[in-house]
Amino acid sequence: MPSAIIIDPVGPELDAEERAFLRDLDPLGFILFARHIQSPRQVCDLTAELRDLVGRPDAPIMIDQEGGRVQRLKPPTWRAAPPAERFGALAACDLPAARRAVFLNHRLLASELLDLGIDVDCAPVVDLRLPGAHQVIGDRSYGADPLLVADLGRAAMEGLLAGGVQPIVKHIPGHGRATVDSHHGLPRCATPLAELMATDFLPFRLLRDAPWAMTAHVVFEALDPAQTATTSPRIIAEVIRGHIGFDGLLISDDLLMRAIADPGGDNSRDAVGEGARAALSAGCDLLLHCNGTLEQKRAVARHAPPMTAEAARRFRRARAQVAAAERTPVPLVAALDALLASA
Repeated sequence: MPSAIIIDPVGPELDAEERAFLRDLDPLGFILFARHIQSPRQVCDLTAELRDLVGRPDAPIMIDQEGGRVQRLKPPTWRAAPPAERFGALAACDLPAARRAVFLNHRLLASELLDLGIDVDCAPVVDLRLPGAHQVIGDRSYGADPLLVADLGRAAMEGLLAGGVQPIVKHIPGHGRATVDSHHGLPRCATPLAELMATDFLPFRLLRDAPWAMTAHVVFEALDPAQTATTSPRIIAEVIRGHIGFDGLLISDDLLMRAIADPGGDNSRDAVGEGARAALSAGCDLLLHCNGTLEQKRAVARHAPPMTAEAARRFRRARAQVAAAERTPVPLVAALDALLASA
């Protein structure tokens, strides 16, 4: 059974030492960032080599390609996809047009990714955009209305799946109220549970059939004042698997984000290792480890056991949800542009 971890290469090319490490670790799959991207040919070679290393042609390779300010594949080589906010604005004028535009945009994203050997997109974001929150979500959100966010999130999921790419909804059960960026600190949310269930949690509940979901490194004080959603057995069991009803593949957000790796700000303990153990014990199926040195990767790899049989079942089901992909016809780009121009 592969190790229960998704990990990134150090750079755009692998050396002998890193090849040996990844071969021995046998992660379920990999994630790529902008530093891994030089040209289409190079990315194709890298994704093929990563799968060859672990001996599994179905090893998932993912990327954050949301559009707007979060896209690792950038112009001029790749299309500049719009941020979610743009589709939310269109929905205020013409909801059916917005649904169609979101679908087309994500169908195009899927084609662009699959051409490179990338078969999982860390999108859509279905967090709410709420007053007073940190802008780490901001224009990555479709808006403040949970029903609209779920509606457009559904269109995004369907577009990716139609193009042969597995979507990851994020950040379950909701990052929209955070006043701190979890990359840099530990967000806490004091909102009452009833309000969370009616708002932040609702888009995830309506998209509970998603193949993958990524956790929020947020403390929800009404549920667990000591642990983030990523590391809280109660939140995963009672909210994510319970109230929301999500039974897909649950992956932690990056373990090197400070909300997990240095929550107290003193960096005085093996917080990444403790976070990895806690995430798996709480009920995450997979760990996500990004942007570390090879030595940091070795350290966290010690905390990555083989996937459980239940996680393997969820992974097989996720793969089965994608459609047989066909090359995206060029007219879809013109259709999307026409819809966005009407906003």
